Amino acid sequence: MKYMKLGTKPDTFYTEEAVRSVLSDVPTDLIIHVNNTKYLLHKCGLIQRLCSNADNETGQPIPMALHDIPGGEEAFELCAKFCYGITINLSAHNFVAAVSAAKFLRMTESVAKGNFIAKLDLFFESCILQGWKDSIMTLQSLWRHSAWSDDHRIMQPCMNSVIEKILIHPSQVTWSYIYTRPGYTKKPQRSAAPKDWWTEDVSELDLDIFRSIISTIRSTKKFLPTLIGEALHVYACKHPPSPLEFQEQAQSSSALTDDTLNKHQRVLEAIVSMIPTEPGSVSGSFLFRLLKIACYVGASTSTKAELIRRSGRQLDETTASDLLIPSTTDPQSHDFGTVAAVLESFLLQFRRHMPREETERMIMSTTKVGRIYDGYLQIIASDSTLPVSKFIELAESLPEMAREEHDGLYQAIDTYLKEHAELSKAERKRLCRLIDCRKLSPEVRANAIANDQLPLRTIVQLLFIEQDRVGGAGGSKGASVISTLNEFSDAMAALDEARRFRHGLEGGHRREDPAMGARTDNIRVAPSPSEPKIAKDERKKAEGLGDKYYNKTK
Repeated sequence: MKYMKLGTKPDTFYTEEAVRSVLSDVPTDLIIHVNNTKYLLHKCGLIQRLCSNADNETGQPIPMALHDIPGGEEAFELCAKFCYGITINLSAHNFVAAVSAAKFLRMTESVAKGNFIAKLDLFFESCILQGWKDSIMTLQSLWRHSAWSDDHRIMQPCMNSVIEKILIHPSQVTWSYIYTRPGYTKKPQRSAAPKDWWTEDVSELDLDIFRSIISTIRSTKKFLPTLIGEALHVYACKHPPSPLEFQEQAQSSSALTDDTLNKHQRVLEAIVSMIPTEPGSVSGSFLFRLLKIACYVGASTSTKAELIRRSGRQLDETTASDLLIPSTTDPQSHDFGTVAAVLESFLLQFRRHMPREETERMIMSTTKVGRIYDGYLQIIASDSTLPVSKFIELAESLPEMAREEHDGLYQAIDTYLKEHAELSKAERKRLCRLIDCRKLSPEVRANAIANDQLPLRTIVQLLFIEQDRVGGAGGSKGASVISTLNEFSDAMAALDEARRFRHGLEGGHRREDPAMGARTDNIRVAPSPSEPKIAKDERKKAEGLGDKYYNKTK
């Protein structure tokens, strides 16, 4: 940071009873009010032109009000001290306030040679524009002084200076900059700066200035789209609140005002509009971050549609937690519709003709999406408000080709069954029909066989497959075993109903042995006098099929 020292006299300003004055043997002849501060000063080139027409026949100090001076009391006092020759230090911190106040007071060369504005112009050219942080800080200060924010004589040169330095090769960067990436270790001074060394400092700027800088450096085509994307990512992480902050705000009693939401919406939509069109310029996780914010701030339909389209193209780069989009109407629930739209956008890519290499890449991406999506199902399965019909709909929305194995789907269904103990038998069956038992790994299959949450039919299917795998049944033997599967499972289900019926008559409410069906060679159920005829027939059929299955697998 560069500084310029003006004046040589010591600071003789003092405060007495809320009045600022200067030590002098000459009586003061001006009373100047700046907001809540009163100054007792002397006429000089500072404001000679402002009070030249004032009538002062009484010989009393002339009162003046300068409540609208840019920069307020601090800026006014810098100008006053300059007139008294008191030492002041100019820097990027106070430059904008000082130059704004000096112009307001018309401290030009026509009033006095070497006046304040001329000194400030020299400092601007020789110091501000030559430094990186000086230009950045001046742009920040310029926008805070809204009354002077359209002064392009300061803004445009500062922007040009910033852009010029960004375009310099990283090996030639010799000035200090802010770079706080996790895991980054500062290298020796002779090493080149990171390619994105400039992104954090630029992210502190106002949106319009930031957008103008990004637009200009993109037009040069000197940077890869990923570098532009990184700058957008840094900016987005500093300005709109994070999705977590939005969620906490939604759960609190105080809601965001419309003005605040509109401000966040404007920033979000501007960031989305600046994302390079090239795929991979930003990460899939970042796109989902923006999508979550878009839902909170009520972004335009076109903005949400663009984020859904882009997120779908990069769905294979995300994680299961990225897909967790809280509902805007119920913070405790999830927005399943937006996730479904993203998945549909991903699958739309298969409708266009693709070269063989891209087709192979898409197949690999689909498998990754399958794993990510099943992980997402495992998380939302614990949502106690999620209806079974909706869960099944979400699970079925992923095409079968995306699931090379069903371990993840089984884990999701298992979680859902545990969290929704009130499900009926029919609902449990509907859920478990989603699982292809042949696509379960041996470890998961063993776990499922011992899972008393699963319907008996599913456990029997698992037993057949496990027995076939262990016994190495092949050819006609294996085919014969599998051919009895459906018939045997139906019979076992009927047998289960018969048992429940009998236990009900007997007044028993014992929990069924989860291992029931693990062996079928010795299944014999003593008939009950009250057992319906159809149940008796199915029981005998199950016993016979059990013998048939056991003998075939010996």
